[in-house]
Amino acid sequence: MGSKSRSKDIMIAAGVPCIPGYHGENQDSTHLKDQAEKIGYPVLLKAVKGGGGKGMRIVRRADEFMDQLSSAKSEALNSFGDEIMLVEKYITKPRHIEVQVFADKHGNCVALGERDCSVQRRHQKILEESPAPDLDMAVRKDIWGKARAAALAVNYEGAGTVEFIFDNDTGKFFFMEMNTRLQVEHPVTELVTGQDLVRWQLIVAEGGKLPLTQDEVEAEIAVRGAAIEARIYAENPDMNFVPDSGKLLHMRIPTPTETVRIDSGFISGDEVSSHYDPMIAKLIVQGPSREAALRKLRASLEAYEIAGPVTNIEFLKRLCVSPAFVAGDVETGYIEKHKEELFKFESTKPEVFAQAGIGLLIEETMSSNVDSISHISDPLIGFGVGYQQRVFHLLELPLDGKGDSIPTTVGVNQTAQNTYDIKVNDVQYTSVNVSSADQTITSFYPHTRLSTTFIRDEDRLIIFQQGKQYRFQLEVPKWAENALGIKDVKNSVVAPMPCKVIRVEISEGETVTKDQPLVVIESMKMETVIRSPVDGVVKKVVHNKGDMCKAGTALIEFED
Repeated sequence: MGSKSRSKDIMIAAGVPCIPGYHGENQDSTHLKDQAEKIGYPVLLKAVKGGGGKGMRIVRRADEFMDQLSSAKSEALNSFGDEIMLVEKYITKPRHIEVQVFADKHGNCVALGERDCSVQRRHQKILEESPAPDLDMAVRKDIWGKARAAALAVNYEGAGTVEFIFDNDTGKFFFMEMNTRLQVEHPVTELVTGQDLVRWQLIVAEGGKLPLTQDEVEAEIAVRGAAIEARIYAENPDMNFVPDSGKLLHMRIPTPTETVRIDSGFISGDEVSSHYDPMIAKLIVQGPSREAALRKLRASLEAYEIAGPVTNIEFLKRLCVSPAFVAGDVETGYIEKHKEELFKFESTKPEVFAQAGIGLLIEETMSSNVDSISHISDPLIGFGVGYQQRVFHLLELPLDGKGDSIPTTVGVNQTAQNTYDIKVNDVQYTSVNVSSADQTITSFYPHTRLSTTFIRDEDRLIIFQQGKQYRFQLEVPKWAENALGIKDVKNSVVAPMPCKVIRVEISEGETVTKDQPLVVIESMKMETVIRSPVDGVVKKVVHNKGDMCKAGTALIEFED
């Protein structure tokens, strides 16, 4: 069942519906393309030993088949040591519904409900929930039955997940694959069944019988409401979910309870490596209804604070209040379908900049290294050791790496021991009373009280305020640029993350067009195509195939 091609042959023989496709041994590129033509575009290319979305590509037209096949094979070979592909019909409005099954050596097999894992990026799940929303009970029971039939067809023992594609247009479902293990999202099933699935694995492994029958499982599911899991990743959703890495400078998690569970592999101070999957943690919540579980998920996400690598937490907050998702109208193309809503720009309130300015002034005042070049502010006004005044220039960097940064000037004047006047562009706040401790700044404005977590990483600021994260950069004054020898990287395409160059698609002196592939990079075993942001002429290929690059280093330079 670990082979995507062999398992489909077994399922067809067992009467489990499968997606039309080619699962044969002939891997000649031309033959695979011919099979795609017979199936009809769009098609899905999948590595037979794949998983986690790696080695998968959607091909919508014949003219892009060979490029997508090459990319899928390369990624599959790098991830699994095998580049054999299958070709399947791609259903345009699919849902991903999977069933947790368990079987023992005594012929017992149960389905512990289903999970809807439709909200995905890069063919990898972001949110998983049980029960699947807006699914007719007769269809639900039918899927459970087909999943059990799949396990029984191979005399399966232990934990497994039978995955199906559900066609929203027709209401039909098809076997996709079986994961012969316990999956990342198994806590969702644990919360809606009240069972410890790892304990079940040990019982089966020592030859015991399953703890519950199918009827007993369904009785548990009927009274335990709904559960949802959100995967916390080090990645930038605004840059097509490109993975990020680096040190976790600050990490604050929601308070775990019986209905709020956090499975984490990291603590503050740990390094998120570029060599492994970028998942930081799993947040799982349970409630008496889907609506209650969603409210709890939102509150828990707002309590999360991670500074260092960019994470998907802000995106998850927007996702779990997206009207169509709240209504249960989900599909695997959800993010693309609702991208305008999910990636809508929101302007930053001046109080956020004010809190950042207060934090910077407090930090500079407390610093013993008064000559440090890290004091990126305009010089002191006046002399002596009295109360301080500074002007800071903060930049809001476009999260998608496109467009210009938005500058904001923040003036902070300390007027008494714990009192400040702040000016943010043209907005003035007077007599703001402030206290600070353990990276938290609490300020009393005339109209509100704000508590802010302030984190500084060299010239970067990470602010957490009212359940939201903000990221700023200190604009380096010209005198500091000259002193530090900062190199201008304009007219360059830079690496968005630590990576290895897999292929260079262009050469020096070549004229390229906007969106033309320039370089293919690899990070965390995922390939990413770096495309040209503009029409232009390549001046220099800075890094070649096999080179290792740090985030922010130039890959390609263009002529002026």
